[in-house]
Amino acid sequence: MPDRKPVFLVIGAGAGIGGHAAMRFAAGGYHAVLARRSDEESLGRLIDRIEADGGSATGTLLNAAEDGSIEELVERVERDIGPIEAALYNLGAQIGNRKLHDTPHRTFELGWRLGCFGVYRLAHAMFPAMVERAKSGNHGTLLVTSATSAVRGNAGQHSHAAAMGGRRMLCQTLNAEFGPQGIHVAHILVDGAVDAPDTLGKLLGDKFEAFKAAKGEQGVIDPAEIAETYWHLAQQPRNCWTHEVDIRPWTDVAWWNDNPNPEIDASGKGFAGPKGG
Repeated sequence: MPDRKPVFLVIGAGAGIGGHAAMRFAAGGYHAVLARRSDEESLGRLIDRIEADGGSATGTLLNAAEDGSIEELVERVERDIGPIEAALYNLGAQIGNRKLHDTPHRTFELGWRLGCFGVYRLAHAMFPAMVERAKSGNHGTLLVTSATSAVRGNAGQHSHAAAMGGRRMLCQTLNAEFGPQGIHVAHILVDGAVDAPDTLGKLLGDKFEAFKAAKGEQGVIDPAEIAETYWHLAQQPRNCWTHEVDIRPWTDVAWWNDNPNPEIDASGKGFAGPKGG
């Protein structure tokens, strides 16, 4: 592009968190590059919306599990579009609720490839140029969307918990190595349901609206508000970086409190907090 705007790269640019983050960064002056596995029509609608609002964006289909795909995308964006100053890794690693004997090796590995290995590959491809640019004062940012499974493993979630737990630890090691070199790595733990038609909406189908209604007013996370959090993280000065944050609706209890012992919580006011209004 002629003006070589700074680029905000989104891997996992659906209609929920990824798409809203792209819109927010485009509104802030970045050129948004949106990558998703499939549904070119929906990708085009996101780009049209960004451009209608006065921003600039391009999109591409990407199979992030394929060897070399992330690396090729980073190289192409840096060469043809502009410097990647901020990136969001927003791919999930959910392969479904499966008992151990129903989780084949290849299925387990796919969760790891999408949930953990993809973050490593993005950092490996993107950080060298970011480090060089940081020497002149422009720090880079890697935002990583995460989930409750990063901190708590439940039955049937062997692949997902292993992948997301690895994602969290990888973010910590990346931060430890590259924070002093000018790259801000932020791990965002989304501990609640998100109003995202591409993910939760597809999972629940025709029950999606009833689910949201049952959660009550502002009981489901608005992806546009998550995007504001991402924008804030990317704009933080070097002397005040946040490296991990968790997000949930006001009506939800935190992941560490949502399974109380009934004997302790008999009154409904124990570790999980009040159950009523």
